[in-house]
Amino acid sequence: MRPPLHSLTALALLATFGGAPLLAQAQASCSSDGVAQPVALYERFINADCESCWAGPPAHAPGASALVLDWIVPGGLADDAPLSAAATRDALQRLQDLGRGVPPFSDTHTAEVQPLPGRLRVANGLAMNDYLGTGIAFQPAPRNLLPAGRYAYTLVLVERVPAGTAGTPVERYVVRNALQGNWNAGIPLSKKEQSAWIDNRSMRTPEGTDAERLFVAGWLQDAQGRIVAAAQSRCAAGS
Repeated sequence: MRPPLHSLTALALLATFGGAPLLAQAQASCSSDGVAQPVALYERFINADCESCWAGPPAHAPGASALVLDWIVPGGLADDAPLSAAATRDALQRLQDLGRGVPPFSDTHTAEVQPLPGRLRVANGLAMNDYLGTGIAFQPAPRNLLPAGRYAYTLVLVERVPAGTAGTPVERYVVRNALQGNWNAGIPLSKKEQSAWIDNRSMRTPEGTDAERLFVAGWLQDAQGRIVAAAQSRCAAGS
């Protein structure tokens, strides 16, 4: 029995993180390799009912070194909302995680990255049959002990919308899908535990998504909710 295509896209990412460089190069040309770690997470939440919130410039400008995300939050108009095509329940979950309610118009959340010794890596492959292979991994720095506890990771599929298109005057980074999970750290971390800090999955690309504008981003939080690592992928030229 042949595995479904959306499973194959996830399997391709195993090469990206698992030490098969030739297959990785062929299947996954977008990763955070060589990309500077963001120093802050800058999240804009827009109610799907508020078309003017999308069409107007944001109240604050993010720094060049921030990871910027635009979440479209389902509104009271449901499918009749002007931005309903990009609205996602993941935005509601993210607001809940932050302890915030649904904004009537728009809201902004910023958080500084307080990096732990180590490296967060994200990658994505090519879209196949409305699915995209994605991966996230954290490698603690050698000879460094991480505080014991649970670390929560988030991986988001993001569509870049250039300024002057789709009715927006500024470049947008719209979250199209998201997944979350947990990694547990002990003191000290064994090699087995370190190698377990990896997750490869296929993520569905919603209808209407421009696959050529997609990338992935992710972050890691400690038990106190502090962001201790962040990363975003960049596609190789010609991919």
